[in-house]
Amino acid sequence: MSSSRAEKYLSLATYNFKGYNEDELMSMARKTLEKGMHGLCFSPYVEGQKPGDQLSDNQIRRRLEIIKPYTKWVRSFSCTEGNENIPRLAKEYGMKTLVGAWLGNDRESNEKELEGLIQLTNEGVVDIAAIGNEVLYRGDLTESELLDYIHRGKVEIEDVPVGYVDAYYEFRDHPKVSEACDIILANCYPFWEGCEMDYSLLYMKDMYRQAQEAAQGKKVIITETGWPSQGTNLRGALPSYQNFLKYFINTQKWSQEAEIEIFFFSSFDESWKVGTEGDVGAYWGLWDKDENLKF
Repeated sequence: MSSSRAEKYLSLATYNFKGYNEDELMSMARKTLEKGMHGLCFSPYVEGQKPGDQLSDNQIRRRLEIIKPYTKWVRSFSCTEGNENIPRLAKEYGMKTLVGAWLGNDRESNEKELEGLIQLTNEGVVDIAAIGNEVLYRGDLTESELLDYIHRGKVEIEDVPVGYVDAYYEFRDHPKVSEACDIILANCYPFWEGCEMDYSLLYMKDMYRQAQEAAQGKKVIITETGWPSQGTNLRGALPSYQNFLKYFINTQKWSQEAEIEIFFFSSFDESWKVGTEGDVGAYWGLWDKDENLKF
């Protein structure tokens, strides 16, 4: 095997970081970022804000301008409270959009979200429509209730793939949901399953394989994956700055070489997430809460 082929083979397994110091990892992460990535999950909430607060166009523009040089796609999570302007403004910057309608246990809010997604699709600012995010994982809706929203959305949304976002195994466990989707949008987090960093890429590959099996030939996109840069460990999964850098580098290398479409989570740190995820919740961004790149 030639040295170049051997290098590619090894990189598809995992990059060998033995002997790399923190400065070298930072430099490597910066070069990886500058090569560009498929997609980023967009974090719109600035310090002191949380879901439910109204987003301004100025803060959305400022953050889109920061990430624009590095990503082709941007993913948003809601179609209300100013989030509906994320895809509109992203299109002004020439970016592709994966736009989500946030569904929960509030029926009135769900209707507004679905109507908002349909409206944005009609405006031509949606490239992929996601109806719901981890609804089954959270237990906010039953499978039949979720399917009703998906089917209703598909009636109104034309010429745009419609999917649903959830943990990879939910598509395996809910074949009717997989069947209803045009595209499988799978969240894959080795960290949340307590996987050690050294095995995390191989673990994510298996998550992706399970989503592919559930997809039955449909396209699979990894809609979220990432690693927190600090916080409390989860079994063998250790949040640290170096592990954060290594995971980003490995993920992007695999994405590019194996042509796997990945939306990295996330663009900016958001402190409000501590309430739902513990201390690690505030440290998933490539940029910190003050919009400074971490490397």
